Amino acid sequence: MDDHEELINSLHKEGRLTLEDIPELDLYMDQVIQLFENNFAASKRRKDEKVLTKTMINNYAKGKLFFPVQNKKYSKEHLILISMIYQMKGALSIRDVKNTLDRINEKITEESFDIKPLYASVLKLSRYNKSRMNELIADHITEVEAEINQMEDSDEEYLEKVLLIETFTEMSNLYRKAAETLVDHLYEQKEE
Repeated sequence: MDDHEELINSLHKEGRLTLEDIPELDLYMDQVIQLFENNFAASKRRKDEKVLTKTMINNYAKGKLFFPVQNKKYSKEHLILISMIYQMKGALSIRDVKNTLDRINEKITEESFDIKPLYASVLKLSRYNKSRMNELIADHITEVEAEINQMEDSDEEYLEKVLLIETFTEMSNLYRKAAETLVDHLYEQKEE
């Protein structure tokens, strides 16, 4: 496969909203959308995709994925939560995202919880995860190439991609299942 390096490099296109990217001033919805479009543009699969829309934000608000907005303006805390929602919604249901963030929202509104240190840890772990993922993908590629070398077929490149796709989706499903199990534990604790 000629594009192994391209595949690994594509992981670094995934955008993240850093604490420095988030203005201290509260933003209106259109400004929030623009901020996310600018910071997550490289992560879009297709140019015509939208990172965030008014409908999405309204649905998150109606679904109580973040605490209520004041005067139609979104605070730094809202932007952090929306960024976390953006990352989680690709793997988890909206209900699971809500269950994950419920206590954080309560802590922000009832305890004046400072979410910035938690988000700094999210960003730090994200950098680590990307680095670790590069190593895992290289390992998977090596394993798949070994399997392909044992096959006698003229369509090796295609079959290699199929095996890699199968491997990556399986890994994704395993990680998603692990996350769902943790969400279920959070939900069970909340019910108690």
